[in-house]
Amino acid sequence: MLTLFDELPILPEGFYYYPDFINQVEEQQLLSAIQQIELHAMEFHQYTAKRKVASFGYDYNFSSRQLTKGVEIPVSFNWVIDRAAKQLMIDPDQIAELLVTEYPVGSVINWHRDAPPFESIAGISLGADCIFKLRPYDKSLQSRKSIISLPVRQRSLYIMQGPARTEWEHSTAPVTDVRYSVTLRTLK
Repeated sequence: MLTLFDELPILPEGFYYYPDFINQVEEQQLLSAIQQIELHAMEFHQYTAKRKVASFGYDYNFSSRQLTKGVEIPVSFNWVIDRAAKQLMIDPDQIAELLVTEYPVGSVINWHRDAPPFESIAGISLGADCIFKLRPYDKSLQSRKSIISLPVRQRSLYIMQGPARTEWEHSTAPVTDVRYSVTLRTLK
């Protein structure tokens, strides 16, 4: 767990990190809600990822590049949407998508920026920690020294808005324990 004495790296403008965003009881509540959801393999173009997902609200199809209205967000997530919306300083109704992801041991997220129709991104980490990495999207600015690594702790929240969302891309290192995330997105 990060403490007041741990040093965070210098993060891009628009990237915010909140350790201990939820407590252990709330984490168990979210994990129980996730257990009620049928997750399926993540498809990205012709690639099938190790991670499993379920999307609610609006859904972006990477193959057709279309945003469509999907299944309603389960009410069991309303309380965490309300809390995240407060951190984002928005109305909870502006949360357009809720994505639940299960990361089995060894799974990663490759370098990317989130789908174009989405504006603000908020991610809540559950069950295990991970190493979240950021680098400039502009290839001419990329080098080993330009990569920022941040330990994203269990029960924490990160937010990407503005330049952190548009001028940076992110990835995660392979997880060493099963990890879940709840990702909330607003529309542009």
